[in-house]
This record gives sequence, structure tokens and C-alpha cells, in this order.
Amino acid sequence: MAKSRTERKSKPKAPDTTIVVNKKARHDYFIEDSFEAGLELQGWEVKSLRLKKVQLVDSYVLLKDGEAFLIGCNITPLNTASTHTINDPNRTRKLLLHKKELAKLFVATQQKGHTCVCTKLYWKNHLVKCQIALAKGKQSHDKRATEKDREWNIAKQRIVREANR
Repeated sequence: MAKSRTERKSKPKAPDTTIVVNKKARHDYFIEDSFEAGLELQGWEVKSLRLKKVQLVDSYVLLKDGEAFLIGCNITPLNTASTHTINDPNRTRKLLLHKKELAKLFVATQQKGHTCVCTKLYWKNHLVKCQIALAKGKQSHDKRATEKDREWNIAKQRIVREANR
């Protein structure tokens, strides 16, 4: 005997592990390649990240002396943070990458118009990971073309939906 739809057990959805997404990076850059990097954080920063008190809007990755650093990421300290530590919300945070990945990023960013940006922060098990991307800057006409394509896709879906009714 077949079970009805209400009797079937559905798979439990995986919890959303995303902390924050940098939407401006997708708007301003062509994303070419992405890497997963760990973040060197302090305790108060982890607590703030659990409550999603972070902004990635103007953040970028600086490659210096064979190391990568996340600059411009604003993690707002909680009101309950310790008073005997200095909580700098805009401090430079070290990114943890393999040497081969660092070498690849360093060579790629030496090309004209290429940079490295942080596109997303997320949880992986109990660790905070940063998705960084090798990106090439868009010019204003590229941004307009992307927006025009997105609007046309929305209009196309609307037309198909109206035709199927």
C-alpha cells in the first residue's frame, strides 16, 4: 500500500551555515576562481559571528610576505564582551591557506585588473571559513550589461509563467 504525501517522511534540511555574503563583490567583479581559507580569530569575534554581527562590504585580501590578510572586515563586538581586552572591530585578520594556494593567488594578483576579495563567511563544522575569490574588476558598462541580463531573465520567467496559465 502506497503512503500518501503527508505520511512520507521528508529529509531534514541542513542548517544554513552561511554567516554573511558579500553581494557587492559579485556586482563589482567577475569571479574567476575561489578558495577556502581559515580565519585567525579572537574569542569575542567568534561570539559576534554566531550572532552574524559582521560586514564584508568593503573588505579585500592583502597578500604580503607570503601571507594573506583580510582587511576591512567589520566584526562588531557584543555589549557583553570583556572589558579588559581591546576589541578593535576593523583589525587585520590573518587568513590560513596552503603555500600552493598562496603562490597561485600571488601570481594571479600581479596581473593588471586582478584582485582578491572575500565573498563569503560560513561555518564548517565548528570552524569559521572564509571563501576568497580571485576577481577581475568590472567596468560600468559590464555592470549595466549584467543588470540588463538579470532583468531580462526575470521578465522571461514571468512571460513563461503567464503562458502556462
